[in-house]
Amino acid sequence: MQQYACLRFELMLSNDRRVFQRLRLTRPILASLDKQNALILDLGVAGAFIEHYGVTTPNTRCRLQFRWQTENIEFICEVARTGVVRRSGQNALSHTGVRFVEAIGPSQERLHDLMATFVGKLLAAQKANASGVHEEEGHLTLVDVGGARRVRVRGLVRYRLRPNGTWLRAATDDPTQPADGFTVAAYEYESDLEALCLAYEVADEEGRNMIRLVSELSVSTVNLP
Repeated sequence: MQQYACLRFELMLSNDRRVFQRLRLTRPILASLDKQNALILDLGVAGAFIEHYGVTTPNTRCRLQFRWQTENIEFICEVARTGVVRRSGQNALSHTGVRFVEAIGPSQERLHDLMATFVGKLLAAQKANASGVHEEEGHLTLVDVGGARRVRVRGLVRYRLRPNGTWLRAATDDPTQPADGFTVAAYEYESDLEALCLAYEVADEEGRNMIRLVSELSVSTVNLP
C-alpha cells in the first residue's frame, strides 16, 4: 500500500468532537476502508475524516488500514457522520468521520508515534523560522516514557499559564485541554514538562494548539476512573 508524504498540516478542531483535535493533512494518507481505497484527510487520537467512494450510514462498523514508516496501522471504527459530496452516474464520493473503537495490535502506539513526529517537526520548523536558526527535525518524546513510571504515577496534571506569566499546576481527572495551557499524564518527567511550558510561552496560537494536541496523546495513555 502506497503512503503519501504528510509533512505539512494545519490544526483543526472538529465540530462533532470538540474534546479532540485532529490534524488536517495538506497531503492525504492513502488508506483502505473495508478493503476499498480511501484517503485520510484529517487524523486524530480518537478518529479520522476520510474521503472514499460509496455510501455508508452512522453507527456502522468498518475497518481502516494505512501505513506509517513501513508499519501497518489498523483500527476497527464506527461511523460518526457521513455525507455524499459528489455523484457521477452510479458512483458516489463520500466524506465520512469515524471514531476509533479498537486498535489492532500495536496500532495505537504507532498512531501516537506518527502524530508526535508530525507535530514535533512542525514545532521545530516554527521555532527555526522564528529564530532564524535551523533546527534538526525532532520527535516529541512526551509520551515516550518507561512503563514502570506509568505504573507508579497515576492520574493527570493540568498546567495553566496565568496572565502574569507564571504557571498554575494542579492534579485533575478532567482529560480536556484548557484554552490557557495543557493537560498531560502525571507520569511525565518534570524536565519534559518544563520544556513544554517554555515552548508554550513562546509559541503562537497555532503552536499552542499543537502542544495541546501532543498533550492529548499523553492523556490518552491514562486509564481514568
